Amino acid sequence: MRPYLSSFFFLIIAVIVSLAIGSVFLPLQDIFAVIQGSGSDLATNILWKIRLPRTVLVALTGMALGGSGAAYQGLFRNPLADPFLIGISSGAGLGAVLAMSIDWTYSSWGLMAIPLAAFISALLTVAVVYFLARVGQTTPITNLILSGVAVSAFATSLMSFLMLRSDGELRRAMSWLMGGSTQLGWEFILVILPYLLIGLGVLIISGHTLNLLQFGDEQAQQLGLNVSRSKTIILIMASMATAAAVAFAGIIGFVGLIVPHVMRLWFGSDYRKLVPLSIIGGATALLFSDVIARVLLAPQEIPVGIITSLAGAPFFLWVLRRSKTQGLW
Repeated sequence: MRPYLSSFFFLIIAVIVSLAIGSVFLPLQDIFAVIQGSGSDLATNILWKIRLPRTVLVALTGMALGGSGAAYQGLFRNPLADPFLIGISSGAGLGAVLAMSIDWTYSSWGLMAIPLAAFISALLTVAVVYFLARVGQTTPITNLILSGVAVSAFATSLMSFLMLRSDGELRRAMSWLMGGSTQLGWEFILVILPYLLIGLGVLIISGHTLNLLQFGDEQAQQLGLNVSRSKTIILIMASMATAAAVAFAGIIGFVGLIVPHVMRLWFGSDYRKLVPLSIIGGATALLFSDVIARVLLAPQEIPVGIITSLAGAPFFLWVLRRSKTQGLW
């Protein structure tokens, strides 16, 4: 219980900081006044229409990336695995850029076109990767990774071609690809929520399955686990959660790599604890990263994906070095 309490404590702090800091600073007493219904009109509009939807979306995105990152690392039995390993980011980027190249009308459907296209494209990419990696009734992990690399390269090439052909949307596409799509309202959160609840919910109850998979496929099979079905379910649920997050928040790298690894170092490798703790930690880490993105070059705001990449790249190299010296590969 203690790890959960400490994780929730830091998450609450991150939420409060995210609600308070922005172009207009909201003191803690103003936030509580708005919640109680006695705040000023300005503070109420800022909190309910701008800050809170953004905070919720960023937190949900961090939850999806952290939880699916822990699941992928358990599924691939590799501490360097992350949610974008099998081409989800490239697939989502291709769908988003394709939608941006079309002149949509300014309506609810038009605003939904980009995240919807990114979500569908990401899931289709995962389906193609899974189909190409399938060998008979099994899906070897090596085949899955290699298929993901190949399909990701193909999707990236198509995305680059589309961006080259549509100069007017180049800046918008680059912002989205760097994780800059965070200014969305409550209606978008209601759309993303079911996919995240289903995906992360299944991953949380799959902790024991992930523990068994660490022994290897043959031994897990001997312990009564249907390895092929379990891997497929975990892959689909983790990919669905990641695709939903990427579709509405843009491509935000390294959260799914850093957070599960830190939680593993602090609280151990039991996936029954690691997955939910990574979900909480992912939300906390991305909220703090989003705050840094707001204030680092204020009043200009930089995409949060840049912040996570600046922190994640050195961490990735450290994990790579540690994995080799400790013989984890």
